[in-house]
Amino acid sequence: MARPRKSASAPAAATNDAAAAFKAIDNLLWKPGSGCSGALDYMEQSSWLLFLRYVDAREDERRMEAEMAGRPYEPILPEYLRWGSWAWPAKPDGSLDADRALAGDDLLEFVKNTLFPSLRRFKENATGTDSVHYVIGSIFEQLSCKFVNGYLLREVIALMQPLRFQTEAERHEMSVLYEERLGAMGNAGRDGGQYYTPRALIRVMIRILDPKVGETFDDGACGSGGFLCEAFRHMRDAARDNPDAWRILQKETFTGGEVKPLAYVTAQMNCILHGLETPRISFGDTLAARVADFSERDRVDVIGANPPFGAGADAASVANFAIPSSETALLFLQYFIAKLKRGGRAAIIIKNTFLSNSDNASVAVRRLLLEKCRLRWVLDLPQKVFVAGVRAVVLFFSKDGPTADPIRFYQFEPAGITLGKRRPLLESDLAEFESLVRGGGDPAACKAAWTVDPATLDPATLDLSVKNPNVVEERLPTAAERLVAIRETFAALGRELEGWK
Repeated sequence: MARPRKSASAPAAATNDAAAAFKAIDNLLWKPGSGCSGALDYMEQSSWLLFLRYVDAREDERRMEAEMAGRPYEPILPEYLRWGSWAWPAKPDGSLDADRALAGDDLLEFVKNTLFPSLRRFKENATGTDSVHYVIGSIFEQLSCKFVNGYLLREVIALMQPLRFQTEAERHEMSVLYEERLGAMGNAGRDGGQYYTPRALIRVMIRILDPKVGETFDDGACGSGGFLCEAFRHMRDAARDNPDAWRILQKETFTGGEVKPLAYVTAQMNCILHGLETPRISFGDTLAARVADFSERDRVDVIGANPPFGAGADAASVANFAIPSSETALLFLQYFIAKLKRGGRAAIIIKNTFLSNSDNASVAVRRLLLEKCRLRWVLDLPQKVFVAGVRAVVLFFSKDGPTADPIRFYQFEPAGITLGKRRPLLESDLAEFESLVRGGGDPAACKAAWTVDPATLDPATLDLSVKNPNVVEERLPTAAERLVAIRETFAALGRELEGWK
């Protein structure tokens, strides 16, 4: 049996700082032997290791909870799959027992041929979709171990070992660091950016939606789980000292969907680190659901989402919707409207071109939105809010239409600030908007805000283009006006030259 090198535990002893550990892990994953080719792979491989470290670290707390409740305790994982058996068999002082630890090819063989297959089978044997075993099986069903060097894997494990999850403060630190890694993944390029929505924007949207304990919350395009995490964080304080409310939050409140394997895994991990331990996130195409068959039981009270855009929908998904389109954002908007209960509310990010596109599908979906729902606010965002450089709006609406009252618009244009990677969007940037939505201040006195009477919309196009009447756009002179100006300039110059004679 291959044994770990003597230096394997040295990196763990060198740092107890989680941020430094994550940075060191990324540096190791950059090396040959990790099987990783970029930031997305780093996220995937470190996530499954972090998840198993978390499950093991929480076992003692679960044991204590069972004992206090007077119920028998059963570990989540069988002994041979626990972190302390295969990843970090420890001596009494907590250091690695090199005589019992797997390394090299033996470690890789165990992880690939025993650990992963065993964890994938958890889904088949789970008692329900809201169980921890179902979550574990779902996660490992979408993953594979990409390491090709068992000694490098041992070094990454050594860096994972000191991470702590015992207290709420420690788990909060981990969730913050995980969010930072998700943000970095979003900055890594197009593939990563599709999963990440600026958390400052999500928090403002969630505060405006204000979901309550007892209401259901859904994000059918959940990406890395930002809306689910922030909605849970918004609601958990009200349930902290109420066991029944806490059970409702954990088991009956949140649902989501994601079609990309890496995003699905990061969403599960992100929710767990935020304290939502059994999020009901479905893996697969949300748009495959037949919205015409939705019953009241399928619908939810609150939706927050940033659906993908582009011509990515297949023919089978398009057929599920009354308004066909290859543009996924238009299908998702129809899905969200159908998913809301009567009186439910939503905040949806969508490309700003949705407000003005003249194609049949865009006009028909705008009509559906205005007839079925009350469009209350449109928040117009500048281009650099998102890594991909897309200009977007946030639609705030409730399903108690039609839209008869004036639609309120707010255009956020940062004065003297260049948004981007170095200066991301902050919650304070949207403080004025949030105050106006909550009834603070006078919208009529705010140059960034205005209203549009739905009765004045062109009935043929229902164009909702962002046109701030409080901003006077600089008009370029016409060709005739430029010609007159040139002639006047030359005439004045001629008079000056005449005076020099």
